[in-house]
Amino acid sequence: MEERFISSMIQCYFIALGVIMGGSLIGSIGAFATGEPPLTLMGRIAKSLRIWAIVAAIGGTFDAISNFEKGIFEGSTLDMLKQILLIVTAMGGVQTSLMVIEWLTQEEIE
Repeated sequence: MEERFISSMIQCYFIALGVIMGGSLIGSIGAFATGEPPLTLMGRIAKSLRIWAIVAAIGGTFDAISNFEKGIFEGSTLDMLKQILLIVTAMGGVQTSLMVIEWLTQEEIE
């Protein structure tokens, strides 16, 4: 694998982690301002941001779909494999941030 792809994987991981952590933290501040329980709402927000964090990390869905199309119809399996690895890396960032939020709030996120 080339060095540029490895750096792209690292960026995907931390972008997904940042979307979940930042979104849930800022959302919990909004919950506090409106009188709702911020820690409980932090877990709910993190759960609802999961798919959006993955989409934001891989740079949008159309690039992923076009890479899958290249892999299937043009026989470029390396592009398809790279896209799958980016998605899995973004999922790892999401799972890491969910674990940190569970640790902070001491609540289970389903």
